[in-house]
Amino acid sequence: MKNLKIASIPGDGIGNEVVPAAIKVLDTISNIHGGMKFDFTHFPYGCEYYLENGVMMAEDGLERLKDYDGIFLGAVGNAKLVPDHVSLWGLLIKIRREFEQVINIRPAKVLKGVKSPLINPKDFDLIVVRENSEGEYSSVGGRIYQGEDELAIQNNIFSRKATERAMRYAFELALKRNQHVTSATKSNGIVYSMPFWDEVFKDVSRDYPTVDTDSQHIDALSAFFITHPDKFDVIVASNLFGDILTDLGAAIMGSIGVAPAANINVNGKYPSMFEPVHGSAPDIIGKGIANPLGQIWTAKMMLDHFGEEELGNLLLTAIESVTSAGILTPDLGGIHTTEEVTEEIIRKLANY
Repeated sequence: MKNLKIASIPGDGIGNEVVPAAIKVLDTISNIHGGMKFDFTHFPYGCEYYLENGVMMAEDGLERLKDYDGIFLGAVGNAKLVPDHVSLWGLLIKIRREFEQVINIRPAKVLKGVKSPLINPKDFDLIVVRENSEGEYSSVGGRIYQGEDELAIQNNIFSRKATERAMRYAFELALKRNQHVTSATKSNGIVYSMPFWDEVFKDVSRDYPTVDTDSQHIDALSAFFITHPDKFDVIVASNLFGDILTDLGAAIMGSIGVAPAANINVNGKYPSMFEPVHGSAPDIIGKGIANPLGQIWTAKMMLDHFGEEELGNLLLTAIESVTSAGILTPDLGGIHTTEEVTEEIIRKLANY
């Protein structure tokens, strides 16, 4: 029996609605498999925890989490309770950085039955590999002076090690897909880090002669996500560029509520973390209409990570079977609840 120990952190807002839904789906998957079991341990970290304890997670929280096989996260943030920079850096980014989750991957594709806002989405199916440890989100800089003389400095950090690591991950992924990698750059405007990025991309590409490549400036690339998303396979991007592109990818799918993500530790020292893109959605908390698909698709990515790609593909098939039947939450134009969508996916899985 493969017993996978998973730390569950529903976090804030609708995370507390969609994580339990996805866990029910994973339990169904494990019953179908027969030789695999998920053992979930719940951790109450988040903004409510902060109000009670003055920190987003326990002081020894990382020590508690480090021996799990994976972390299943719902959402982080509630600006009405805790400033966003406190909540994110106290939980989500803290785990990413301390557990060396140096790669973030986020797919986007046309889901059957989900209407894209694009007139002709042309069945796009792409995945963004985002460097997840440095770049524009490096916490290097500061603020000085007051009033009209106040000055803020934010330093972007790009190391060859981290840049090359993300690019190699993208190329390896492309070998399993359609053998094409696009680099997101801005070397015509950002005169040091982006030419460096381009040079590393060119160096790495030499080791993958069968993979086609191109390099696109981030402004044009963002436009092409709207006009020709079907032209892309794997996109590799810096921390900021990848973050922006993946929200755009979610939008052209039809809702940010369907978008999954994985934060990958590549050296095996710590667990990887799996989280949807959508955030805590404070406007719909408690209404029972949160879209569970982003969290459930994230569960599919967790299955893939543990080598259960066949089961992961089965889960995605079940998701698309439900969406193609028109069983959708209101953000996708439907009338169904979180529970109804979840139960229908479970029913589909049980019938396979």
